[in-house]
Amino acid sequence: MKTYQSYIYIAALLFGLSACNKQLNTAPSDAVPEEIVLKSVTNLNTLYEGTWRAMMDDFYGDIYGNPGFKTIALVSEAMGDDVNLITTKYSYAPVYRFTQMVDKTQSRNNVIWNQLYKIINSANIILANVDKVSGDAADKQVLKGQALALRAHVYLTIASFYQFSYLKDPLAKTAPIYTTPTTDTTHGNPKATLKDIYSLVVTDLLQAKDLLNGYQRTAKYKINQDVVNGLLARAYLNTGQWLSAAAAADEALKNYPLMPPADYTRGFNDVNNSEWIWGHPETPSQSDGSYSFNFLDVSSAASGYYSFMADPFFGDLFDNGDIRKTLFSWDPNAGRQGYLQYKKFRFRDDVTGDLVLMRSAEAYLIKAEGYARNNNITDGAAALNALRTARGAVTFDATGATQQQLLDAVLLERRKELWGEGFALSDIIRNQLPVVRKPYVDASGNDRLIGYTQSDGSIKQYPIKYHTALKFADGTPFIPNSINYLFTLPQTEEQNNPNLLN
Repeated sequence: MKTYQSYIYIAALLFGLSACNKQLNTAPSDAVPEEIVLKSVTNLNTLYEGTWRAMMDDFYGDIYGNPGFKTIALVSEAMGDDVNLITTKYSYAPVYRFTQMVDKTQSRNNVIWNQLYKIINSANIILANVDKVSGDAADKQVLKGQALALRAHVYLTIASFYQFSYLKDPLAKTAPIYTTPTTDTTHGNPKATLKDIYSLVVTDLLQAKDLLNGYQRTAKYKINQDVVNGLLARAYLNTGQWLSAAAAADEALKNYPLMPPADYTRGFNDVNNSEWIWGHPETPSQSDGSYSFNFLDVSSAASGYYSFMADPFFGDLFDNGDIRKTLFSWDPNAGRQGYLQYKKFRFRDDVTGDLVLMRSAEAYLIKAEGYARNNNITDGAAALNALRTARGAVTFDATGATQQQLLDAVLLERRKELWGEGFALSDIIRNQLPVVRKPYVDASGNDRLIGYTQSDGSIKQYPIKYHTALKFADGTPFIPNSINYLFTLPQTEEQNNPNLLN
């Protein structure tokens, strides 16, 4: 395995791992020995804060196409049904075509994997030492709870993208588990099963929930019990524990009322939004994570790549009167006519944007799905309609509805509500579905047209742009449970850890 030594930059301790420091756990010539780093809970908390900032605000692999943890969300969306990617733009075309994440030699696979395990190792350093260092007992308790939750969050991410659905095969081998810090002499672990990974995730989260009881956070990027409940809801949903998922989601959403309709149109860039349970604030001086808006923001002049356009079929899903429908418009820019913009994400005036990680809208959808899969039509429809009503959409009529009808409505609502937030591919994997991409043509098979008003008042017709990748790269159709959907382990990791091949 590639080891991550438990030495930390002096700059990490003093400045919380600023964006100029791209390596989290290495041993440069000016490193501080661990006996100093691990002296107090204050220093350990600085390590945690630095780990968090590096996770969210460092370009993975020093590549602009990998803006921190949001890289994974961008990959997930590009590989789904509803992002019609402009493939001439930077960075995500190989992902969209399903040729990159399946390739062990690709750098993006390597940097995502390395960053995930660096975060885990930092959490393990904290957990191995927090009870031994000097400092206030209450501070230790909170830090321990947050480190456990962060570790669980990363392992939950690994389980969501590196293997098929838990409900397909809980014993499928996925990725190694490490719960203690690694050193130069650590032998790499073999792959653990999904069952083992989820067991660790839930155990960590339940312990974190107890430790964070009564903790009042000062910023929304800090993990509190609400965040832990949201992570538990995700884990329970992934593993088919339907009523536990619904209960945890209900706990997570209680303090986060759904936003008023007007707020939905403001660009999804403000961590102070009432329904954001968890999010990362960005500032002009610390804003590498905001670079993700360059792909998602398709309407601001400041946006550099504006490549995540909407599939026109996706735009057709929304009811008249739904506030989300007002965010669609046909791109007016020369050379881009025919692309459907979805203006959900927009830079702020200072070219930053806060990063959303969890919202009460998602919790309502988990609650609705948990009840639906448990065949509780009444409560499932109520949770779904709470969200639909807030958005101005037509409510689901539960009268005489079947379990499958409700479930189909909930899964469709997840696509509509969570677009761009990183759930597209993980939901396809979780629900054992195929990617669905179709030509947007008329009954005769001709491209549909959209008219643009010219400067002289005339109307010029342009073909509506739809998906350019309608099959896998080898020409075979999209199918459920395809290996092409999974993130592969990087070749370098297999070379460094032969136990992965066992």
